[in-house]
Amino acid sequence: MPPATPSIPPAQSGKTSPGKDSSTREHILKTALEAFSLQGFEGASTRSIATQAGVNQGLIPYYFRTKQALWREAVDRAFDELHTAMGGLLAREGPVDRLAVAQMIRAYVRFVASHPEFVRMMNEEGKRKGPRMRWLVDRHVRPLIDGLTTLFARVADGMGMPAEIDPAHLNYIFVGAVAMIFHQAPECVRVSGYDPLTESAVEAHADAIIHLFLGDAKLGRRIR
Repeated sequence: MPPATPSIPPAQSGKTSPGKDSSTREHILKTALEAFSLQGFEGASTRSIATQAGVNQGLIPYYFRTKQALWREAVDRAFDELHTAMGGLLAREGPVDRLAVAQMIRAYVRFVASHPEFVRMMNEEGKRKGPRMRWLVDRHVRPLIDGLTTLFARVADGMGMPAEIDPAHLNYIFVGAVAMIFHQAPECVRVSGYDPLTESAVEAHADAIIHLFLGDAKLGRRIR
């Protein structure tokens, strides 16, 4: 016999509009990713997530059934936002020029700067062997890395990196160079007095990454 579908808690019962239902679900997912990124999967309870989201705890099994399903859907949502921000460039076929790559880098830098929970979650899960890391890699990280490898290969002649660098090194150099300053933002402020999360600092960091990888910091800049 299949398990019974959890019913909506009495306090939240009654008819709700599809828009409100979707909004509540999205709010729980956003709150959950933040909690998982700060406390880890084991440390973040569904009770604490519900409290932080300001919803009845019963809504979590109602929408997601299990804590693991909630975690997976929160991660899926984060990567959907990432790919939307990057404009689908990694999946694009045909010729890709340096300008398109510069625009992708800028979008990635802006996304990472504005989504610290994404970086924390990746660091939290990527450092541990286990089923969540394997699921995360197989579903999201490997396709992302494969896309970066292909993209960099297609513009290799226009990059400032030696051709003999193994893609495994190149990809992690790129990801680390983009994310570290934002992940360590409090340390950066303490060490240098420089806040990397201001809009001008984020754009300057994108300039720096593009200069390192493509040799021209002006590529893809917004026209003001």
